[in-house]
Amino acid sequence: MRPQGATARTYQPTPTLTKRLRAWGLHHFQVCMQSLGQLVRSPFASLMTAAVIGISLALPTGMFLLLENAQRISLGLDGAIQLVLFLKLNVDDKDAEALAQQFRADPDIGKVTVIKREEALAEYRELSGFADALQALDENPLPAVLMVEPATRFTNADATEALLTRLAKLPQVDIAEFDLEWVRRLQAIIALVKRAVQLLAAVLGLAVLLIVGNTIRLAIHNRRDEIEIAKLFGATNAFIRRPFLYTGLWYGLSGSLIAWAVVGVSFWLLAGPARELAGLYHSDFELLALSGGWILALLASGAFLGLGGAWVAVTRHLQVIEPR
Repeated sequence: MRPQGATARTYQPTPTLTKRLRAWGLHHFQVCMQSLGQLVRSPFASLMTAAVIGISLALPTGMFLLLENAQRISLGLDGAIQLVLFLKLNVDDKDAEALAQQFRADPDIGKVTVIKREEALAEYRELSGFADALQALDENPLPAVLMVEPATRFTNADATEALLTRLAKLPQVDIAEFDLEWVRRLQAIIALVKRAVQLLAAVLGLAVLLIVGNTIRLAIHNRRDEIEIAKLFGATNAFIRRPFLYTGLWYGLSGSLIAWAVVGVSFWLLAGPARELAGLYHSDFELLALSGGWILALLASGAFLGLGGAWVAVTRHLQVIEPR
């Protein structure tokens, strides 16, 4: 028997962790879709903001891609570099060929070409214009020459110079030559451009943060009354912050998609002229376009910058909004 006036109590089990996670995930999904819906309902303003973000992301992305293509070209030029080894006069053609075979077994060396003494003399006679004077000589004054191409892993001048120094110490080698200056200049130019692109990317990344932050600040200002009412009903800052963070995320992702389209179309338009220019130099070089890794990095960068700009703006402005 229940005492008079007593009321029945209904047992309410504590929500399980799975149910809490499901409710948390459902709320995030709802807020995410609502934020996207708000952007869709004002397409012109949203597109303008996303376009500015897209251009800011497209500039460093395009320049990084151009730099990547320039590095591919420089690697191709490095592959054509040759070390010239003038052998001593007492080294005959047989010994020169034996030395070349020894070089071919060296993992640091990619290719070796032997110019025999008679071949060197014939080439010099043809190119120098002193054919009559050379006929007066009793013996061939020119040594055998080895043209050595470093292995493909030698992609910088320092490594190639170290290889040249090692080969120059061989007892059969009289003179070892290699023009390092133009390689060093090319690498210095590429390093300078790379640093400039990194600085540009940092500045434009900061610009994206400011663009998203200012957009979110305006959104918070327009919804100030709504935020104050939500706080009166006990809403936490995390709950209020969530839709603005998703808005920043959508801005960043949409800007990344626009940047992807801009860079992709630009390099598609450049591919034809680049192919024709490479053909004039008897090269099969093709412009490197955005790969899957580049695209994922671009989307992740846009999402991170959009989320970061929204976080900074909403955290700063929520602190000063309190119910009146």
